[in-house]
Amino acid sequence: MEQLREILEIELLVYRDFHLSVLDVIIVIGLFMFTWIGLKIFKLFVHRAIKKRQWMDRSSLYALHKLISYFAYTLTTIIALEAVGIDLTVIMAGSAALLVGLGLGVQQIFNDFTSGIILLFGGTVRVGDIVEFNDTVGKVIEIDFRTSKIKTRDDITLIVPNSKLVSDNVINWTEGDKRTRFHIDVGVAYGSDTELVKNVLLGVAGSDSTIKEAGPISVQFTDFGDSSLNFRLLFWAENTWEIEFMKSELRFKIDHEFKANNIRIPFPQRDVHIFEQPK
Repeated sequence: MEQLREILEIELLVYRDFHLSVLDVIIVIGLFMFTWIGLKIFKLFVHRAIKKRQWMDRSSLYALHKLISYFAYTLTTIIALEAVGIDLTVIMAGSAALLVGLGLGVQQIFNDFTSGIILLFGGTVRVGDIVEFNDTVGKVIEIDFRTSKIKTRDDITLIVPNSKLVSDNVINWTEGDKRTRFHIDVGVAYGSDTELVKNVLLGVAGSDSTIKEAGPISVQFTDFGDSSLNFRLLFWAENTWEIEFMKSELRFKIDHEFKANNIRIPFPQRDVHIFEQPK
């Protein structure tokens, strides 16, 4: 026992009045391990309670766990610093002066932090949602208190400040109805049979069972263009994540059916008329 006590009292770091011993390190590690295990048990308990009673959705659970985790680790850090003999009043005084010096930088961090709380508990954007902002479509894989992670269709992970998701225009494709209406624009040559074009477009979209079951399909004659008669195929889909691949397949089928029915897709052209001046 005496040898163990001597080992625990070995000083690893000495700086002025501060002494860090082996026992202090063990206490700090033990505190954080206890907190980590406690949070794991809490998350498991809440998961089971939700499955039995359905009183909280997955996004609310994620937000609650994040908030409690931050609070628990902050409290553990304070207790650990006190346990090893660090004077927190000195740290707080130094931090206050540092925060005043940082100014606008801290203001932006605070803005992101506040936006993170809004996202976690507001429910406008949740983990698993498909969102579009700045012409980028991606799936939300994590919402933290300062930043969020969004994975694009190219499997690229974007780190986005939460203030951007709160203040900028963001389209949430998953919010509300699972169905979303999409469209494909196509132009055909002047002189084409417009009824035939309409029937071909309806037939192509109707041949896809997922589109047919999602909702009504329609075709609009949108405009008389400079070089083409312009049509718009409108359809509903639930799998918004795969919509670009679905549109691509529809365009392949439209091109095939247009060729089979002698419907021509024109290229931009101009008629030039030359008049000879009388002599």
